[in-house]
Amino acid sequence: MMKELTLGFSPCPNDTFIFYPLVHGLVDTGGLAYRERLEDVETLNQLALAGQLDVSKVSYHALGHIRNDYALLRSGSALGRGCGPLLVAADNIDPADLRGRTIAVPGRYTTANLLLRLFAPTLENFIVLPFNEIMDAVLCGDVDAGLIIHESRFTYQGFGLHKLLDLGEWWEAETGLPIPLGGIVARRSLGVETIAAIEQALRSGVDYARTHPGEAAHYIGQHSQEMSAEVCAAHIGLYVNDFSTDLGDEGVRAISCLLHRAEEAGYIQPSAMPLFM
Repeated sequence: MMKELTLGFSPCPNDTFIFYPLVHGLVDTGGLAYRERLEDVETLNQLALAGQLDVSKVSYHALGHIRNDYALLRSGSALGRGCGPLLVAADNIDPADLRGRTIAVPGRYTTANLLLRLFAPTLENFIVLPFNEIMDAVLCGDVDAGLIIHESRFTYQGFGLHKLLDLGEWWEAETGLPIPLGGIVARRSLGVETIAAIEQALRSGVDYARTHPGEAAHYIGQHSQEMSAEVCAAHIGLYVNDFSTDLGDEGVRAISCLLHRAEEAGYIQPSAMPLFM
């Protein structure tokens, strides 16, 4: 009988695209079965913080809080250039003028929230909202600005919103590194052999997805929250890249840099555990 693991990932097109082969048995799973759970990224962060998932997509900010219990996998990450969170508002104001004003963020443990805090430590009046409600909150005047992620970066201009800051551009200029947004983790208690099997299956799945890009279209569409096909394609094109297949040395440096800066700023606790198993 196959060992079944819980697998958490988001309904965003980049995640459904890369996990489709794995959850549909299109690649060798190494004798493991997966029971998928699709949730928004902040819910996944919270579930991992509570230790409720065997394998999960999490924000790299959340990884800083769970690395004693979860090991990072080298495949499946959302990491790259030109793909950072955007700070938007109804009016074209200077981000420096936001001190003391309300800013909607897509989750306490999202990398977007961490990056904004690293960029502007004096900002403190944050309201956590589901990522897909942030633009409406800005438009309605419920908040003064909003930090948007995922497909919102492709659609915000159509709502008449102004980009105040691209945190990806800031990060790349500051560090010279790609921006690490989210990665796949596995519970360390699963053991070295099981985690190696998970990693191999995941990499095979990412390779399969990238070489058979049309096969997951129906699955992606089922979970894409009424996104147009064009936005889905743009989303996948932006967030699925060579780093998704393997982090490589540059990807590992980017993650290590983010975690080190978060430790220095006091947003996460230092850990002696290695990133990988």
